[in-house]
Amino acid sequence: MKKMTSSNTVSSWNEGQVAKWLQDNGFKEYVSIFKRHKIDGYVLITLKESDLRSPPLEIPCLGDIKKISKCIDILLQSENHGSLNINKLCDYQTEGRRTNRVNSTDSNDSVDSLGQGLFEPELWKTAISFIYCFIVMLFTSFVMVIVHDRVPDRRTYPPLPDVVLDHLPMIPWAFDLAELCASFMMFIWIIILFFHKHRFILLRRMFSLSGTIFLLRCCTMLMTSLSVPGEHLHCNPRSYTTREQKMKRTVEIMTGLGMSMQGVRSCGDYMFSGHTCVLTMLNFFITEYSPRGMTTLHTVTWLLNMFGIFFILAAHEHYSIDVFIAFYITSRLFLYYHILANSRSLKSPDYKRTRTWFPMFAFFEGQCLGIVPNEYAWPLPWPELFVNYYRKKRH
Repeated sequence: MKKMTSSNTVSSWNEGQVAKWLQDNGFKEYVSIFKRHKIDGYVLITLKESDLRSPPLEIPCLGDIKKISKCIDILLQSENHGSLNINKLCDYQTEGRRTNRVNSTDSNDSVDSLGQGLFEPELWKTAISFIYCFIVMLFTSFVMVIVHDRVPDRRTYPPLPDVVLDHLPMIPWAFDLAELCASFMMFIWIIILFFHKHRFILLRRMFSLSGTIFLLRCCTMLMTSLSVPGEHLHCNPRSYTTREQKMKRTVEIMTGLGMSMQGVRSCGDYMFSGHTCVLTMLNFFITEYSPRGMTTLHTVTWLLNMFGIFFILAAHEHYSIDVFIAFYITSRLFLYYHILANSRSLKSPDYKRTRTWFPMFAFFEGQCLGIVPNEYAWPLPWPELFVNYYRKKRH
């Protein structure tokens, strides 16, 4: 393959330059059909695998469809690094190359330049996302201390009318069951992270999304103080006269993860439900990054999510509007984030708009091109039994 460089951006290529790119990368038989449909650089970088296999292009060879699709990804990545030289990156004849496929792989094997370029772990970004999430959670704990003293007196401001709580008897132990549902889902998620080959990308996404959702929750808690949702809640203001006392209480909430099972009881943090956010986030991450064929697991996590929400309402710990808004915000943010990531929005011609409106997304996802494959591997060099098992699975 020949060297293909240009001082212009890919989107500014004309049809002749696209034809040259196809020839240099071994796809000369498709030059005529690309010219016939007036595919220039702008159109090229918007092509997806479905476009290549469907009319009017309808490329008959599956191998060529996959290769052209990957070459487009690599072309965009090369441009992002400031060079359009893809002579080395797009060489499908290189010895030892293996495609980026969705199956079990051995983590000790070296990743080819194609897969490594598309899904680099970028540990430093994962560390930054963790720090961001940690700071937000600490700030959330501090806000919970502040809003507790602002809860309206229930003798003056009784619980608000609620169409669900007014017809649902209060179950004292239901809130503990909601936290057990969340704990079980967290256990499942930890197992998935342990085996997932791209675990650091998953962690980065979880930390950034969780931090953003709970930062938004801090704003809503500070803006409006709702009366307690149940008569059983005794929320008397606590006299924290010194800064040290407030910080001590903040640390108690933080270390207890805001869970009643850990002895954390707080009031005023109603709009919106943090427990619902955690349940929903775990459900969506588990269903997104577990094998597609594990329908039983996906059904179980959805049931745990719904039952967890029911138990929160049955305990009369939140108004139904708190739970509804929490589920809606968490699910929408998860879906919007992944739609942007999976559609290669940072590599489209109007990528500058995406970077302007979603700077944190652009920072964390700048080097991820396309859908993160659900590949699994044994992450440790021992025991040898598991290492050999995953090596055989790969072959």
